[in-house]
Amino acid sequence: MDVQHFERITAFIEARLTPLFDAETGSERGFAMDDTSRALRALRNSVLEASAVKGLIAKRETADQRMRNVIDQSVEHHWDVLRGIARQWEDHTDFRREFKRHAWELDAAPTSA
Repeated sequence: MDVQHFERITAFIEARLTPLFDAETGSERGFAMDDTSRALRALRNSVLEASAVKGLIAKRETADQRMRNVIDQSVEHHWDVLRGIARQWEDHTDFRREFKRHAWELDAAPTSA
C-alpha cells in the first residue's frame, strides 16, 4: 500500500468536512459545545488519526517479518476507517473507485478514478 492512497482519500474527506467548519460559509458548527460540533470535531480527529500512517509505511521496508505483519494490520485498519468515512460520499463526483477497495486490493488495482 502506498502513502498516496492515504493522501488522496484524506484530501477527499477533508474537502467534504472543511466547509462545515468554515465561518465564511456561515457555519457556527465545529467550535461550540453542542452535539453537532462535537461530532464534527470527533470525525475530523478520526480522519487525522487514521491518515497518519506515513511513518509506519516507511518503516515497513526495513522491518523484520513479524513487525511487517503488525504494520500491515495497522495500515489496513487505518485504511478501513478512512474507507468507511469516505463511502458516505460515494455519490460525489470526486469519489474515486479506489476508496471502495480493501487495503489488500490496492496494490493490484489501478488508482485511476
